[in-house]
Amino acid sequence: MQTNSKHILLTGATGYVGGRLLRALEVRGHRVRCLSRNPDFLRSKVGRDTEVVQGDVGDPDSLPATLRGIDTAYYLIHSMGTTGDYAAQDRQAAAAFAAAAAREGVRRIIYLGGLGEPPGLSKHLASRQEVGRILRESGVPTIEFRASIVIGSGSLSFEMIRALVEKLPIMVTPRWVRVIAQPIAIEDVIDYLVASLDLGDPGSAVFEIGGTDRVSYGDIMREYGAQRGLRRLMIPVPLLTPKLSSLWLGLVTPVYARVGRQLVDSLRNPTMVRDPSALETFAIRPRGLTDAIARALRNEDRSIAETRWSDALSSRGATPQWGGIRFGSRIVDSRSVTVPLSARDAFRAVRRIGGAVGWYWGDWLWRLRGFLDLLVGGVGTRRGRRDPEWVVAGDTVDFWRVEAVEPDRLLGLFAEMKLPGRAWLQFEVQETPKGSTIRQTAIFDPVGLLGLLYWYALYPLHTLVFRGMLRGLARAAVREANPDGVGTKPAFRSGAPASPINT
Repeated sequence: MQTNSKHILLTGATGYVGGRLLRALEVRGHRVRCLSRNPDFLRSKVGRDTEVVQGDVGDPDSLPATLRGIDTAYYLIHSMGTTGDYAAQDRQAAAAFAAAAAREGVRRIIYLGGLGEPPGLSKHLASRQEVGRILRESGVPTIEFRASIVIGSGSLSFEMIRALVEKLPIMVTPRWVRVIAQPIAIEDVIDYLVASLDLGDPGSAVFEIGGTDRVSYGDIMREYGAQRGLRRLMIPVPLLTPKLSSLWLGLVTPVYARVGRQLVDSLRNPTMVRDPSALETFAIRPRGLTDAIARALRNEDRSIAETRWSDALSSRGATPQWGGIRFGSRIVDSRSVTVPLSARDAFRAVRRIGGAVGWYWGDWLWRLRGFLDLLVGGVGTRRGRRDPEWVVAGDTVDFWRVEAVEPDRLLGLFAEMKLPGRAWLQFEVQETPKGSTIRQTAIFDPVGLLGLLYWYALYPLHTLVFRGMLRGLARAAVREANPDGVGTKPAFRSGAPASPINT
């Protein structure tokens, strides 16, 4: 653990890079203050010594107090997923943040932007580089990292590539698939961001960062397919304009519909490292594409287990739709219930699920599913539970494996039944002023078209079973905590599906 800790402000802590950077800073013992528009949303994610304050880069009046006493501020904000003119919003936010940082005596700003050579940059990349310029011109020494596509489970560009390869055996590929990039693993990005804390005093500087390989987006797709055991045929065509390509992307991968045009516009720009100063300044030696993808695939299950699925779709403004919400190749279906109980009492019913207690609704359907699983060589439900009352990571619960347990807060299960994909079932309990909220989230990662057909064919039945399970679980929790039933009644609601990806 680091002893010479710095007082750090982290913006974007709920985002893809920011969330991982937060953990790295906490492990090193730094004093971290997180800026959040909704502090309650973030507090459950941070370490005990991390401070969460309310503020918004779009509200200049909220920034001075947030930046007071800060040595280094990480600026990991962008507005591409919002409505309106995102470039103008980014420009105004960066100017307000830079001005407040200068007034409060912040010693350094660290910013992550995007690679690309002007002229001819896409609106998105031009905006990212403009933000870096605004920060540097504030008078506060600013370290700007410019990165190509980030390889890691959850990053926007990588999830798009994953979704295309998983779903399309034959792809008609537009011109941008042949554009050259220099992808970098998320672990290396985090290493650069952390290492810049201890950089001497170079004033303001721009560092271009990338992995060891220069490859096309088609090469990235082929490498991903090879590691997943998927053969894919790519047919290049010159006819797909950025507009048509973004519409095609939105149809194939709906999660990107809101940012499709901007994303495709960015992909048409080559993003290669031309200035080697990052390798000369830092001791970091980034890994290559093969290793980066392998690490992303190895870590994605752990990432899913660690992700709090109660993080609602606040950044996307999406509404629930039939069939669940799709994130890259994963489909998420979530709902919640409020019970007038403490988290401890509410979680008691959660931890006892399966085995002799059953699944709180439609147990005969669960037994039938287990029997069908046995017929195709699966584990079925014959394993039951090791202990009727308690579970630990690694335990079996019928045809599920316990992946994560946090007492009175979280139970995460991974399906070991035979499926055309992978499935998780997660329960979270969070205390509220009126008791506790129990959130149930089902996650399915389909393999190919068969996996998608499986999900959508069974979705009505899954909805019936999971909704009945959550209601039964809530009633059981209330009944056990209050046998007389006086003044206790669960309040059910369908919550918006929650997102594992914040970009």
